[in-house]
Amino acid sequence: MTAPARLSPGDPAPEFTLPTDAGGQLTLADLRGRKVILYAYPAAMTPGCTKQACDFRDSLASLQAAGYEVVGISPDKPEKLAKFRERDAITFPLVADADKAVLTAYGAYGEKQSYGRTVTGVIRSTFVIDEDGKIERALYNVKATGHVAKLRRDLGLD
Repeated sequence: MTAPARLSPGDPAPEFTLPTDAGGQLTLADLRGRKVILYAYPAAMTPGCTKQACDFRDSLASLQAAGYEVVGISPDKPEKLAKFRERDAITFPLVADADKAVLTAYGAYGEKQSYGRTVTGVIRSTFVIDEDGKIERALYNVKATGHVAKLRRDLGLD
């Protein structure tokens, strides 16, 4: 497997309909007309992913006040996402991409470096999608810690 194709500002955001942590389904089209922060993370309930999810949770009110909806995406099963939501009081939707098709379409699944080795997996990434469904920002290989604060600064919210 080679490095995945990456999205750039102005690209249409790949559409999706995925199962959620709450037992329903979320479709990107349902969020049209709103700005969306879609962030990809490797695995629920791991230390880095928990830190990142809690940072988004703690910033959610101010992100929503600025017009942003937050959605987390991982290859975890909906049942695991529900446990993650309950354990850490996650207050935004988490969607399950078990076959990794959506993660791949966003360029957030493929070869990456991990502790000096090349492995295949989820590339921690964040996508800001505008009201028309176009990519405004595509950030790859982001850090779990400090990323939300940096994103808030980049979006002019701090």
